[in-house]
Amino acid sequence: MLQLKVPISAEEIIEAVKKMKKSDRDAFIEDLLAITSPEYLRSIKEAREEYRAGKTKTHEEIFG
Repeated sequence: MLQLKVPISAEEIIEAVKKMKKSDRDAFIEDLLAITSPEYLRSIKEAREEYRAGKTKTHEEIFG
């Protein structure tokens, strides 16, 4: 894997993320989770498999 060194501080990244539109920030955080957490990716795969298998309930079924 190629590593790229970027001369930017954590504080600069945080400030940039704070300035993002909410939808862009949410997408960025989801992407960050996906690339740093194998458990997160597994949970998404499992949820999609359960959905395809019909192992889900509607909002109405759960909350009435």
